[in-house]
Amino acid sequence: MKIAQEIRAGNVIMFDKNPMIVLKTEYARGGRGAATVRMKLKSLIGNFGTENVFKADDKIDNVILDKKDCTYSYFADPMYVWMDEEFNQYEVEAENMADALNYLEDGMTAEVVFYDGKAISVELPTTIVREITWTEPAVKGDTSGKVLKPAKIATGFEVAVPLFVAQEDKIEIDTRTGEYRKRV
Repeated sequence: MKIAQEIRAGNVIMFDKNPMIVLKTEYARGGRGAATVRMKLKSLIGNFGTENVFKADDKIDNVILDKKDCTYSYFADPMYVWMDEEFNQYEVEAENMADALNYLEDGMTAEVVFYDGKAISVELPTTIVREITWTEPAVKGDTSGKVLKPAKIATGFEVAVPLFVAQEDKIEIDTRTGEYRKRV
């Protein structure tokens, strides 16, 4: 158990018998009243979010999730199937894949997150390398990194890239923000 003011964004807590991931926390100290912590929460099992205010000294159950390195195998509508080193298969629902769908490729590795023995979501590496399948032609000599143009990768996800990046170039993308990092 942790007290509310020790909880940070990214932690998983039990709230109303649901495991919830903390998206944002705000600590506030009232003049005469007690200090409070406002938390923005998202359910790991259902696809809903909520906001709640806790007293700073409220005790909250902190949940430790299991993670396992797995490789993406195939899509079996509506499940995405992942396999570990021992060839065990785990199914993750499409709605729980979130932003991972933008970068999904056959054979890619990621961490599958488990709660109570059930695969609930996927955590991608912070950066990935993908090939650009479509963009406007590169302008020779234009090396300014300030001006951006749209580019698409194989999944159809659109990334803003500098003008000098051409079609079939490989780029590094930050999976947390979906932004271009560098050309590889």
